[in-house]
Amino acid sequence: MTHQNGAPATRTAIYPGSFDPLTMGHLDVIERAAAIFPRVLVAVVVNPQKREPLFPLEERKRMISESVDALGNVEVVEFRGLLADFVKRVGVGVIVKGLRVVSDFESEMSAALMNRSLSGVDTIFLPSDPRYSFISSSLVKEVFFLGGDITQYVPDAVLRTMRAKRATLRPTQTEENRPS
Repeated sequence: MTHQNGAPATRTAIYPGSFDPLTMGHLDVIERAAAIFPRVLVAVVVNPQKREPLFPLEERKRMISESVDALGNVEVVEFRGLLADFVKRVGVGVIVKGLRVVSDFESEMSAALMNRSLSGVDTIFLPSDPRYSFISSSLVKEVFFLGGDITQYVPDAVLRTMRAKRATLRPTQTEENRPS
């Protein structure tokens, strides 16, 4: 297999995302990709177009690393800038993206076509396990900070970190008005 530019493609897959925080849906995609490819890079993107993340880059990388520790062929890396430039620089053979719902496909397909045009690297889509199809990082954060139980939606390393983070944040208006 070769890239569009003629360079040989490796059997390394990359799974990019902001992972703020990593969810069980993300972990499912990582585990499935690790079963298919000899090497998987979980690439934490520093995305200036998204609002400030809840977790700093190093904390996100640490939570992911702890969550994938049992997977010997998975590495956690970071990148800034274009994914297409990064995949060319590190010699990735394929981009992996998870699809939770049909509406994810439209934006992911456009990004996949652009990445292929810029780098020659194809994207494969892994449909979400139905158990995780409704889970997003944003929703997990919202439910957690409003007092809901997210134990089944995030890996243990993430849950521990989120509990520690909540302890350092100012109580929400809802918590302030709650009877003692």
